[in-house]
Amino acid sequence: MAEILVLVDHVDGEVKKVSLELLTAARRLGELAAVWIGPGAEGAKDKLAEYGAAKIYVAADEELTSYVVAPKAAVLAQLVADKSAGAVLVSATAEGKEVAGRLAIKIGSGVLTDVVDVSDAGVAEHSIFGGGIIAHAKVKAGTPIIAVRPNSIAPEAAPAAGAEEAVSVTLSDADKGAKIVEKVVQEKGERPDLTEAAIVVSGGRGVGGAENFTIIEALADSLGAAVGASRAATDAGWYPHSFQVGQTGKTVSPQLYVAVGISGAIQHRAGMQTSKTIIAINKDPEAPIFELVDYGIVGDLFQVAPQLTEEINKRK
Repeated sequence: MAEILVLVDHVDGEVKKVSLELLTAARRLGELAAVWIGPGAEGAKDKLAEYGAAKIYVAADEELTSYVVAPKAAVLAQLVADKSAGAVLVSATAEGKEVAGRLAIKIGSGVLTDVVDVSDAGVAEHSIFGGGIIAHAKVKAGTPIIAVRPNSIAPEAAPAAGAEEAVSVTLSDADKGAKIVEKVVQEKGERPDLTEAAIVVSGGRGVGGAENFTIIEALADSLGAAVGASRAATDAGWYPHSFQVGQTGKTVSPQLYVAVGISGAIQHRAGMQTSKTIIAINKDPEAPIFELVDYGIVGDLFQVAPQLTEEINKRK
């Protein structure tokens, strides 16, 4: 059975949730091998094995993380050749898609991006036009390279051996074309990361202004949730664009999604409609968001949200 390579996304040695999703999807295609690039693999070995990695290829040379993107494609290209890999899965993040494109050129293969599911036959599912159409595609020649959209597949544990194997690669001059000269650590607040949060509370046009997002933040903090925003809210400058949920923002799939003052345009729905439970607060009973929700509250968010926050805090 051909090995299926999964490029692990990690930060400071911590495996990101999207990598667990990739491991879950890759198990359907063959024997699973995780690919770790950079230092810190020791602390992540157990987690990768827990989610099905029979092998863990570790390219620990710090030089590989000193350049932008290209070294990752070089490592994967070498592994594809050496191990006769059956497919390569990466996350459909900005970096992951660039790695996929570079790898496709290196090995002369096809690449599928923004995939939301993969069958055991290697057929990829795409949700396009804001979720209005489901398309299926398959790479017909070469080793398939599949970039899976974060929060599309529920991670499922399936313990495996997790045998570690060191990998080394010699970088070409082209791989060293863009060097990282400085790294700045972004300060993180107490709220969870938007794309990995179990609960997300988002505000939209109905919030009415930047100053009113304190209502959204208070509700999120009472639930231990991440804060999101619709495109209308971010375009208006009420909340940073990095918190935008939607087709042109981030895709989330939490256990609970609370949409406050969001009408439910298709652009926003494409980024959150796979959430397990959806609650909406909107004063317009005809708002499209109510077609999607599990629970809907027709009312003024300026009254409902603070009351909800108060009641949640009482029950802590």
